[in-house]
Formats: sequence, C-alpha cells, structure tokens
Amino acid sequence: MIDTFIENVGALPQWAYALGIAVLTVAAHAGLEVLHCTIKRVFNGRLRLVSAVAIAVHPPLVWLAWVYGVAFSLYFLIPTRLGWHGPLLITANLIAALLLLWLIVRVTRRMVAVMDRWAEDRTTAFERFLLPLLTRTTAALAPVLLLFALLPLFIASERIDALLHNLASLLLIASVAGVMIQGVNMTERLLSERYRMDVENNLVARRVHTQITVLRKLINFLIILLALASMLMIFDKVRQLGTSILASAGILGVVLGFAAQKVFGNLIAGIQIALTQPIRLDDAVVVEGEWGWVEELTLTYVVIRLWDWRRLVLPINYFIDHPFQNWTRTSNDLIGSVILYADYYLPLDELQAEAERLAQLSPRWSGKVCKVQLLEMTERNMQLRVLISARGGADTFDLRCELREGLIRYIAAHYPDALPKVRLEIGQRATASSPTLHDTIDDGSPATDH
Repeated sequence: MIDTFIENVGALPQWAYALGIAVLTVAAHAGLEVLHCTIKRVFNGRLRLVSAVAIAVHPPLVWLAWVYGVAFSLYFLIPTRLGWHGPLLITANLIAALLLLWLIVRVTRRMVAVMDRWAEDRTTAFERFLLPLLTRTTAALAPVLLLFALLPLFIASERIDALLHNLASLLLIASVAGVMIQGVNMTERLLSERYRMDVENNLVARRVHTQITVLRKLINFLIILLALASMLMIFDKVRQLGTSILASAGILGVVLGFAAQKVFGNLIAGIQIALTQPIRLDDAVVVEGEWGWVEELTLTYVVIRLWDWRRLVLPINYFIDHPFQNWTRTSNDLIGSVILYADYYLPLDELQAEAERLAQLSPRWSGKVCKVQLLEMTERNMQLRVLISARGGADTFDLRCELREGLIRYIAAHYPDALPKVRLEIGQRATASSPTLHDTIDDGSPATDH
C-alpha cells in the first residue's frame, strides 16, 4: 500500500508538488497563529517568560515557513534546464539563517526585559544581579555562536569564507567585550546598593563609590581598547601596516607620546585619586575660591557643583598639583563661626544661653560645639565670636545664618541699648578748650544742632 502511494505521488506533475507545498505553507501559518494565540491565552500573567518567548518567535517562524514554502514551490515550477535550483536553495538558506538570527535576537531581548523586571522585586544578589547578567551573556553570545554554526552552509569560495569568518570574529570580540562591560557595571550596581549614600553617616560609602566609579571607567576603557586591538589583529593588512608604521616612524611615535603626555598624566592622576582619595564623591570642597560638592569624578576631569548650582569643571591632575580645601575629608562635622559686635552692656551668659537654645531648635546642629567667645575689645564695642558645629558643609553655612539672625533679633528685642553705638560726652559749659557744637566728634562726623 505504501509502495503504491509512493508510485502515485511520484507520477504527479511538478505543479501538483508546488501546489501541495503552498497548501502546507498556509496550513503551517495557520497552525502557528493558533499555537501563538493559545500560548498567549494560557500563559499570560502566570509564566511571563514563556509568553514573551512565544511572542518573540512567532514572526520569524512565520517568515521562515513562507521562505521555504515559496522556495520549494519555485523549485518544482522552474525548469531544470535553467540551472536556477542551486542558487535558489542557497538564497533560501541565507534568508533562513538571517531569520534564525532575528529569532535569537528577539528571544534574547525579551528574556533580558523579563529578567530585568523580575529581578527588581528580588532580594538576593544572585537573583538581582547574577541571573540578569547570565541572561545578557546569553543574549550577546547566542547569535554569534549560531552564526558560527551556520557558516558552513554559505561557503562558496575561499574569499567568501574568509570574509564571513572575519565578520563572525569581529562580532564575537564585540560580544565578549560587551559581556565584560556588563559584568563590570553589574558589579558597580551591587556595591552601590550595598554602600548607600543616602544615609547620614556615609563616609565609607563615599569612599567606596569614588573607587568603584573611577575603576569602572578605567576597566571599561581598557576592555574597549583591548577589543579594538583584537579586532585590528584579525586583518593581516592592518597588522602589517601597524608593524611598518612602528618600524619606520619611530620619531612619529615619540611626537605622539609627547602630545599624549597630558592625557596619560590625567589617567594616572585619576588612578592615584581613586586609590589615595584626597577627594570623593559628594565631598564639600573649596576650589579656586568657590565652595561646592564633588558631583562627578572621571579619569580626566572633576565636576564641582557650586552652591549656586553652577558647575566648575577642573582637570583631574589639578587636585594633585594644587592645594584645595576638603571640608568632609574624614568627617562630615564642621565648626562654623558667627561674628557679632555689641556694646559692653550685653550680658554674655544670657547670650550663651540664647545661642544654645537656637542651636537645639535647629536640626542642622550636631550637638557638639556651641560657645560664645569674646575675641577683642575696642574703644567703642566688643567683638564676639559664636562657634557652632554642624553636620556638613551646606548645613554649616545655613546654621551660621540661622544663628546670626536669631541672635540679632534677640539683642534687638531684649537689649536694644547693647547694639553697637558711638559715645559722645559733652561738658557742662563750653570753654575755649572744650569742643563746640560745631566741632567734629571722635568718629569724624560733624555734630548736629540741638
């Protein structure tokens, strides 16, 4: 019975085979549509990864069915004497390979998106960082490995073979470099979450953030540099060109070395700052007469966010060659001073009590120092200094302003006679030696008529 069926099928005309393949293609398309809708309905909201993969593979599989369906239909319709059967199958295989690459890329991208959303709700480092990194590694390497596996299908000549292998090698190097950069970035995210900077005592966190930020940029730069060098080493002509340049243009290399001296100096300064840490991220510094915070550290420059929201950009080696003030080098606590001028009638004990009361009302006070000191006495008034400790650079400035305003209000309300004044003593009778009403007083201003 089977032999009879095979004989009957073999006796069919060529157009019948083409028609049968077209019918099978339409049936495959319809079956893929039904399967796609069923998977979406069954797994929607429960297994998001399965649903995402089903959505990703549907368009490439439909196109793959139609490509081979059309190719085999034409294979039976085109006469053999034309010699088109070989190129037709090669073209179909090439399109199918591209579709398979498209399928792999779509699947891996959907998997990465699903894993990133899933990892946001996890708590362990393995689930939050390692699994997404493994998924991204698969997404980067799977298309390249598939391309290497499909290369034997397209070998038509030695030139095409070499071209495809070089292309696949370039993609492989770029993929490996991308995976390594992703690993470095994931490591930075892990350390950043472990050492948080949004806490009150963030000295250790700022030190770690400074190190990992600079080291991440340095490592990524080295990875990119090595990847580019590896890509150039693939091509013999480029490698020979580089060798001839190094052999015959030594003077040019010396000139380029002198020209890049500042660049390498900045790189070395960036590494030195990352290790010794004279400044860190979010440090309060005074540079070039400007006060602000360290907002960004790179291998070549530092961005200082000034108190009025301007940005001061300085080369990284500036902090190696020039002195600057770091207000939060070892601790966030700082001591600020408020200078007051008052008359001798002002009681210092009550001023001390008022300063302590104002400090206790302010959340910026660190609770360590609040002291009123008599600095100097002049012939007209006394100069007072109020020392106050705060939790940081910006808090120190704001607390000084608050304390200055509060003490001035207190003196004006309770001891208005103790505000700075100029004394003038006039005798009972004006004599020839005594000053008249039109003489000048001791501060140089003319007296007014009474």
